[in-house]
Amino acid sequence: MSKPAIAPERARQFTPFERRALYDVIYARRDVRNEFLPDPVAPDVLRRVLEAAHAAPSVGFMQPWNFILIRDAARRRAVHKAFEAANAEAQAMFQGEKRAQYAALKLQGILKAPLNIAVTCDRARGGKVVLGRTHNRDMDLYSTVCAVQNLWLAARAEGLGVGWVSIFRQEDLRGLLGLPETVEVVAYLCVGHIEEAFDQPELQARGWRRRLSLDGLIMEDHWRGDHNETDAR
Repeated sequence: MSKPAIAPERARQFTPFERRALYDVIYARRDVRNEFLPDPVAPDVLRRVLEAAHAAPSVGFMQPWNFILIRDAARRRAVHKAFEAANAEAQAMFQGEKRAQYAALKLQGILKAPLNIAVTCDRARGGKVVLGRTHNRDMDLYSTVCAVQNLWLAARAEGLGVGWVSIFRQEDLRGLLGLPETVEVVAYLCVGHIEEAFDQPELQARGWRRRLSLDGLIMEDHWRGDHNETDAR
């Protein structure tokens, strides 16, 4: 008996309302730092958010991600201490007014958010040769970032805020989380309910950077050397 043919099904078409809702969530997403409420994230809500992250695309369908849920207060204090050490190094890299401006920024919500999630990438998953990663080993890292973005958007749709803390030494987090050698932390996220959010990226609101003009970032067929960074006004 022959096996049934493997073929795609008719693609779902979304309504204007559904499309609008997606774009609304994308444009309402913020990197949250100081607006977290203490309320715990309900298990069913967290599960939906993680399922959305797990539905992300991945090279060779290797699904290299894991999600380490961090609620323990002592462990989060240790992570916060690691952040503070790295943040002091980062602050020293800026000069003059920019250093003072940096020092005034709130760059994490590790202790305030009720939940921290470390999103990792297992670089050995799928074996030594992975379809689609044969010529660019970092495709597994890019795949994991797709999972982070899915998580972030799903969380926003659920009324949760997410803050990505990037100022760490990789080796510090590796030790604190007990990671094996093949696993890297891609994102350390602070997650919790919010009632308030900035109506634009916080760094833009505080004058750190402006959003670039999309028109200045689009090229046709090849790189144009006259494309310089242009701030949107």
